[in-house]
Amino acid sequence: MSDDIWKRDEIASPCVKVCVVHPESRLCVGCHRTMDEIAGWSRMTPEERARVMAELPGRGPQLSRRRGGRAGRAARSA
Repeated sequence: MSDDIWKRDEIASPCVKVCVVHPESRLCVGCHRTMDEIAGWSRMTPEERARVMAELPGRGPQLSRRRGGRAGRAARSA
């Protein structure tokens, strides 16, 4: 019996199963993709996915840490 039956072509994904949207950048905190990129991931070509994945490391700095809930928001708006 061949193991070919159990092989699947998985779509490469940067998902790390930490699915939280940053409130200011609107990026996923786990994988740094936009909601549109996540929603359309399975329909993207391999080239489109590779382009997005190449951009992800540069998106990390956009995810500033939230500090202090309401007090933190008040300090930012002051």
